[in-house]
Amino acid sequence: MSDLALRALADAEPAVFWLDDPAAPDPAPALVADVECDLAVVGAGYTGLWTALRARERGEADDVVVLDAGRSGAAASGRNGGFCAASLTHGTGNGYARWPAEMPVLDRLGAENLDGIEAAVQRYGIDCDFRRTGALDVATAPWQLDELRERAALPVPAGASTPVLLDAAAVRAELDSPTYLGGLWETDTTALVEPARLAWGLRTAAESHGVRLFEHSPVTALEPGRDRVVLRTPFAVVRARRVVLATNAFPSLLRRVRPFVVPVYDYALVTEPLSAAQLGSIGWRNRQGVGDSGNQFHYYRLTRDDRVLWGGYDAIYHYGSGIDARYEQRPETFALLARHFAETFPQLADVRFTHRWGGVIDTSTRFSAFYGTAASGRVAYALGFTGLGVGASRFAADVLLDLLTGADTERTRLEMVRRKPVPFPPEPFRAAGIALTKRAMARSDRDGGRRNLWLRTLDRAGLGFDS
Repeated sequence: MSDLALRALADAEPAVFWLDDPAAPDPAPALVADVECDLAVVGAGYTGLWTALRARERGEADDVVVLDAGRSGAAASGRNGGFCAASLTHGTGNGYARWPAEMPVLDRLGAENLDGIEAAVQRYGIDCDFRRTGALDVATAPWQLDELRERAALPVPAGASTPVLLDAAAVRAELDSPTYLGGLWETDTTALVEPARLAWGLRTAAESHGVRLFEHSPVTALEPGRDRVVLRTPFAVVRARRVVLATNAFPSLLRRVRPFVVPVYDYALVTEPLSAAQLGSIGWRNRQGVGDSGNQFHYYRLTRDDRVLWGGYDAIYHYGSGIDARYEQRPETFALLARHFAETFPQLADVRFTHRWGGVIDTSTRFSAFYGTAASGRVAYALGFTGLGVGASRFAADVLLDLLTGADTERTRLEMVRRKPVPFPPEPFRAAGIALTKRAMARSDRDGGRRNLWLRTLDRAGLGFDS
């Protein structure tokens, strides 16, 4: 790695850029007295906050309590890149590979869901810099161009704009990197948000509807009773008629659900604000969210004050599904990301990074959320968003409420909702399989996209590992 790229990291604070914000709300109290409620939600990230808010908006719970082990939006919901996509299936390609017959419905529901998020941001005055910029996927190797062409040929959802296939000159006119060979711009299916501010805004909106929030209140046990589900915390208990588990990558209170998710650490850097000249050197007038098209991929975007958030590529799994705050800082990954940034944008060689961080996300073998119930239908859960939960979490909230009320809806009839993914194997096979898959994906990127026997076997089985 060049000394110049390393020097760009010299001043980067080990802190989450989005959470390092004076707009952060004051902490909510911990639960110290027993309470009863209609609906209890475990987890105050996007899924939990949307569930609490939608329950009140839909008139399906008079009294809603939300519990979080830490702070609202401080985990994956406050650490991600802020790509709020219409896709409920982790992209059209993944959706057509798994649920081809349902994709017209899934695309429509996804578009309606994104519209619903935008409407909520406006209705509640959530200051999260919501911008419907679209997403630009770029090819940095010839084999990736073929995949972009295949995606461009997929059916266009009703009401959506046709994706724009760009050659090298056209994509570099949008965002100039010498590494780009082409691109695909989906102009209206992705919005960019400031993720922590979106979570904080949802918290405020939910509280305006009377939702009670308790932070620093980890739930240590779930005990179904005759007419109530009991949730135990260190100081008090909650007795609820119905419960939603929105715990993301953290171990589920339902042990039988745990094999369906593995925690994966994802990492990001943020630069100092670009000057007008620096921004002009790369273009980016339309401010799209960008992703490159390798198996190991980067995602990047501009912030409100013209910083570049640059993340992805390294998806790190720790043996035994380990989760630890120590894993949020990984110098070798930050160094790798800095080198890749310098290779992608040599025009920005003098730009320095101000923040570096990591966070844990919930990965499933099908790359998108799955759903289920327990305790005779009084407990519902959604997990496995695999890094694309900013938008899909609102849809998940409506699915969860449908499941809890026993409603027969278009959502609950979806195969995606009715069926679960294949679980991950137990250790040590889990860690070995993930390591083998990562090596195979890296080799595929080096070998012109050719997928070896292991990857082809996973493809046929509908399995995978991703962040």
